Amino acid sequence: MKSSFPPVVDRNTRILILGSLPGEESLRQQRYYAHPKNNFWPIIFRIFNQPIPETYEAKLAFLQSKGIGLWDVIHSAERVGSLDVNIRNATANDFESLLKQYPNIKMIAFNGRKSQETFKRFVAGKQNLPADLILEYFPSTSPAHAYISFEQKAATWSVLKKYLEE
Repeated sequence: MKSSFPPVVDRNTRILILGSLPGEESLRQQRYYAHPKNNFWPIIFRIFNQPIPETYEAKLAFLQSKGIGLWDVIHSAERVGSLDVNIRNATANDFESLLKQYPNIKMIAFNGRKSQETFKRFVAGKQNLPADLILEYFPSTSPAHAYISFEQKAATWSVLKKYLEE
């Protein structure tokens, strides 16, 4: 059984980026997007035209300074390896409680199709979520999804800035 990490959120979080479930390297390091070939951190810092900090703590602090939080759709699941296609017997995190506790979250950004599909299957219509919550798909930053170039992913993800400016 694999489990997600606690959410990285605070009262200023406006956008919550959701993965599906941490991969093996992230679980080993106990850090979001720890695989060196995952494009998450390079894309985020490209969007804001900032250098990538060396420490994980600085990366998280930067996200939070921008009103961005992190979590996963899946609370726990069985999975061999890191590929989302191998996820079995998944249970969802409690978004209803999280969104009540952090009412400034106005948008959920799905990092990949699996997080979006899992959210639709296990959360939407089952948990009481704000009616005005924006749900937006973004291409996966995982190295397993190399069919979309880094540049294309960065361009798509740059829409996040628009939501933060509203």
